[in-house]
Amino acid sequence: MISKATKIVSVILLAVFMVSGTVEARASIDVDTDKYTSSSLSAQGAPAFCIVAHRVGKISLSVNNNGTLGTGWPAGGSSLDCITGLLVPSCEYPKNSNVEYLFAAAFWVGAVVGRDTLLSSGADGWSRNANEFSPDPEEFGGAMIYKSIRSPENPEIYEGAVSEEDFIARYSDTAEYLDPFGTWDGRGHIPLNIEVTQRSYAWSYAYAEDFILFDYEIKNIGQTPLENVYMGFYNDSDVGWEATQDYHTDDICGFKETFISNYEGTCDFVDTVNLAWIADNDGDPAGGSYPDNSCPAVTGMRIVRTPADVLDVSFNWWISNGDPNKDYGPRERSWVGRWEEEFRDFQTGGQGTPEGNRNKYYMLRNMEFDFDQVYTAVIPPTDPLWAYPPQEDAADLANGYDTRYLLSFGPFDIDPGERLPISFAYIAGENFHRDPANVNNLPNNPDLFYANLGFEDMALNSTWASRVYDNPGVDSDNDGDSGAVRECCFDEAGTQCDTIWYKGDGVPDFRGASPPPAPDTWLEPTVGAIRVRFNGTATQTSRDVFSRMIDFEGYRVYISRDERESSFSLVASYDVEDYNKFVYNPDRMPEAGFELTEIPFSADSLRALYGEDFDPNAWPQSSPYTLPGSMDSIFYFEAQDFNASVLGQSTPISKVYGDQPFPSHLDPDSCDPSELTEEGLLKYYEYELIIDELLPTVEWYVNVTAFDFGSPESGLASLESNRATGAQAAYPLASPQAVTDGDLKVFVYPNPYRSDAGYRDDSFEGRMDTDRPDDRVRVVHFANLPARCTIRIYTMDGDLVRELEHNRDISDPEASHDTWNLITRNTQKVVSGIYYWTVEAENGETQVGKLVIIM
Repeated sequence: MISKATKIVSVILLAVFMVSGTVEARASIDVDTDKYTSSSLSAQGAPAFCIVAHRVGKISLSVNNNGTLGTGWPAGGSSLDCITGLLVPSCEYPKNSNVEYLFAAAFWVGAVVGRDTLLSSGADGWSRNANEFSPDPEEFGGAMIYKSIRSPENPEIYEGAVSEEDFIARYSDTAEYLDPFGTWDGRGHIPLNIEVTQRSYAWSYAYAEDFILFDYEIKNIGQTPLENVYMGFYNDSDVGWEATQDYHTDDICGFKETFISNYEGTCDFVDTVNLAWIADNDGDPAGGSYPDNSCPAVTGMRIVRTPADVLDVSFNWWISNGDPNKDYGPRERSWVGRWEEEFRDFQTGGQGTPEGNRNKYYMLRNMEFDFDQVYTAVIPPTDPLWAYPPQEDAADLANGYDTRYLLSFGPFDIDPGERLPISFAYIAGENFHRDPANVNNLPNNPDLFYANLGFEDMALNSTWASRVYDNPGVDSDNDGDSGAVRECCFDEAGTQCDTIWYKGDGVPDFRGASPPPAPDTWLEPTVGAIRVRFNGTATQTSRDVFSRMIDFEGYRVYISRDERESSFSLVASYDVEDYNKFVYNPDRMPEAGFELTEIPFSADSLRALYGEDFDPNAWPQSSPYTLPGSMDSIFYFEAQDFNASVLGQSTPISKVYGDQPFPSHLDPDSCDPSELTEEGLLKYYEYELIIDELLPTVEWYVNVTAFDFGSPESGLASLESNRATGAQAAYPLASPQAVTDGDLKVFVYPNPYRSDAGYRDDSFEGRMDTDRPDDRVRVVHFANLPARCTIRIYTMDGDLVRELEHNRDISDPEASHDTWNLITRNTQKVVSGIYYWTVEAENGETQVGKLVIIM
């Protein structure tokens, strides 16, 4: 096994031993020279390489505009998000866990052009010459584009948005600044002349937070038809906690052609999903359980759209190894009866890694469904289908290795100027590993090992990915076709049946039900408390994009010590007073009973229906209400949520402007200025909450979410905006205004700072940096700072140790606070001693103090 640090070196060495193949003559390829010439590119500037990360859902995945996913081959060589400037994860699940499920993935396209076989790839994992896609310069449309349905106030971001987080990239394989060095084929890169438009979509909603949808459009920008086109996604996952050494060397992968999927909570169907999956071999348990730094989940890629209804799908996996005798991947003995092709010798000395255009193209189109990796040790040498199964290393491979897979499909033809659509979902599933001892069934009992794996959550997420891509029962193009239905029977005789929509109309929707947008939120800290002010103008007036209803139900306020979603605790909630009405249906299948078919009723609407004195709480399930004069109308009521609807009484949340009447218009631009806050929002929807008794010296994360009442008709539960997305941080210390008004002085804590005081153990530092050593998470705090100032730390001899610029807007909840990481301006660790600090404000006023550090 090889270490993670040497992985890139190893794949380069692999390419070296393989560069001994037959040299092919270069074919003549027509290039659109008006767009791609070395002279024009030189004049245009450098390509606009960019890497960004999807962060709104539970899965956080980075995407590039060079045909790759993840950080293994980041566009432009940087791992900093080109939009936010933040360090990107590769594929972190759950978000903020530091548990990775991807090294890198890449898009491959191969075709027959004239008499030649050509292939373009984002990367192949072992050759520096395989990075064959590149964006245009920024001034020619090569920059990554960000859009979001969460930003209606910003038309540039909001207009045309599909999801909460859209990234749109465009790149091609024809730019002459691509690597010109020779390849296995003995020639430089010959382009297919294709341009790829890549769109990726992510959501934070409970049903959609575990997948990301990708929509590709491949255009032939050359002058020659592309024939027998095959496309695929190469994946090298490397599953494990970032701080674990060699965590990438025990992965397992496989293929699921079908899942058992449940529709509308009624009955199960077998769905064809063609999903390739990869996971750690045991989830890295500790002490008989799966702690936060374990990896018990699974990720995979599912095809959701291709240009043809009938296509060839292939799944291949292999182990790349610098020793050709150990370079292995399952291979069928021959293709007799399909392509009439005998076993293909890669001429590399190994049978796993497909080096060169022709071998890669062979992999794309071979129509193989490789056996799942855990079965490697039980395939006999005389197996009639699989050629040359490994003997010496079979057990090691079955137990998990540094595995890669390729999920591919085709064939298609693309004429000049023609565009083809391709869509797939990158999916994660929880609780894949449930038994820490299950790995002991490998390598000799793979069937039992497989039986103990949990595919249920991945199956559910896969179903939802398909539904969001193409909504069942929705006629998207108004042609009278709403998709396909299936008959669902509830008895063995097949007499009690119903039909349900299970498939869309084939027109992509990329749309699902959504919660109301989270309110605009501001944090105003004071010593020991944080005032949370929020405004729900957009929250309480927006219509659901799916149902077109205003389905607002309420707010929830959360607090946490870190950014992980699982860390947030509920502080307070508010919801309107409404009730679900469950009506008795004697014809309900499979048996008579109560069912929910309508949206919740407000208390006022129920009184209007049944009288001024009607109390729905008096009619629970144990004592249903019978409409006088009709035994057919029997129903009971349940509160939709907690009905904590009396502001300031049944909930600590209250209105800032308690006497403000309902606005004259729901559009703030059409209202009288007296109806608006300083931010230009409606006063009627302005709320506040004081969270007190907080430890002032630590950072708190606060968020306000909004939730709806769900969709009884479709069986969709109430949806809530993500509690971690958009959370704000604050120290419960005096604000800059309070500092000025009270003439408060700057102070430093802890002082003295002691390295042996156990600050990390008590979560005062390094709470989220679990993979970093103690000396890289140390921190000293400065409080009562002016919003804009310069902090300097000196030795007692007057030597400058570190200078920090503190430049915050006065409205920033952390405007009066900053930290120093005990690293000098020379990037060295500070030593024990007495230091003095100065804080110089914009007006020139300077404060001085001492700091003791004991290391």
